[in-house]
Amino acid sequence: MIDKRVDTIDAALSGIEDGSTILVSGFGNAGSPIRLLEALIDQGAANLTIVSNNAGEGEFGLAALMKAGRVTKVICSYPRSAGSIIFEELYDQGKIELEVVPQGTLSERMRAAGAGIGGFFTPTSAGTLLGANKETREIEGKLHVLETPLKGDVALVKADAGDRWGNLTYNKSARNFGPTMAMAAKLTIAEVKTIKELGEISPEHVVTPGIFVDRVIKLREER
Repeated sequence: MIDKRVDTIDAALSGIEDGSTILVSGFGNAGSPIRLLEALIDQGAANLTIVSNNAGEGEFGLAALMKAGRVTKVICSYPRSAGSIIFEELYDQGKIELEVVPQGTLSERMRAAGAGIGGFFTPTSAGTLLGANKETREIEGKLHVLETPLKGDVALVKADAGDRWGNLTYNKSARNFGPTMAMAAKLTIAEVKTIKELGEISPEHVVTPGIFVDRVIKLREER
């Protein structure tokens, strides 16, 4: 019997190793797996590369993980946002590395990883510092930059509901990068608010099929 539900955060995060690249869902706090991120502090994995839309806010979630010294590199689109004080302090001190990727390119690089595509050309960043030292090609009279797939060792995603097979559905804009990240990682761990019985989530409403999900844990929201 397929059952991807786990009962504890320790079980959900087991096996995450030092040096892992972790894809983290969320647009700001919408769809951010805050409980899983904070639990990574106790789990102990270090020297992590985080792929996220932004670089955390306040001192919770991703920011707490960075404050604990577990993150050595962030790949994101918006490193500076309201309340991103922890990242800014660490970056100014030279304690964390940053790779800025345009938002659409970030999403497409992960989608390419999940779809098994070797790369793609995009006009975004052509002729800018972000496109420097990358292969370029003129397509229909416009300069394009070659971008490569962005894979993850682990994806931490937050969904509204899941079932024991790992099928997930999301709450409106909290969906954001979760489905793409689940496809692009070797190990996908989903934090959900509700566990449904098989069949309760209509096949027409499943956004992330269970084939892309390895572990599902129900966590109550503290914030």
